[in-house]
Amino acid sequence: MRKRTVTAVTGTALTVAVTAASVTAASARTVPAFGYHQVRDGIPKQAGRFRVTSPDLAQGRFPAASYADAFGCTGGNVPPRLSWSGAPAGTRSFAVTMLDRDAPTGSGFWHWSVRDLPATAASVPADAAAGVNDAGTASYLGPCPSVGDRPHRYEITVLALDVPDAGVPAAASPALASFTMGSHVIAAARITATAAR
Repeated sequence: MRKRTVTAVTGTALTVAVTAASVTAASARTVPAFGYHQVRDGIPKQAGRFRVTSPDLAQGRFPAASYADAFGCTGGNVPPRLSWSGAPAGTRSFAVTMLDRDAPTGSGFWHWSVRDLPATAASVPADAAAGVNDAGTASYLGPCPSVGDRPHRYEITVLALDVPDAGVPAAASPALASFTMGSHVIAAARITATAAR
């Protein structure tokens, strides 16, 4: 009787061990190197919407010229051309951001942050002063996802603000800038484009 009990327990242990090994092997084939989790959007739910387009992103992908010239990429680091219309009458300034939600950082990666564009703007002027990006430079930084990683989604967002100056310090991080501007966003327009290597 005792021998049967030990055999039953041993058999159960072997079944559990085999099942766990099977799950681990299957997981190794399907789970990406980094996990994914949702990050809150910086646009209030009540914000209106308007339209933004880009001739450079018409196919939903970045052209070679817009890729970074860093992190192993040899692109031209040229920001995509944007054109927007239909912002609400209460708009007193615009801001433009570019966020890679798929960067393996746990919080995405901000590539571009332009603020305090006048309410009359319908595009980003060539001489627009950019805020600091997540690489620590005050400029546009093009996409450069890791070789072999899944295609990264880059959200380029134009924010219509109800103030002419959001009061964001020049050296503020993109996260701080977005947090500061958040309470002034009255409408937004967005393009999502992908990049992969």
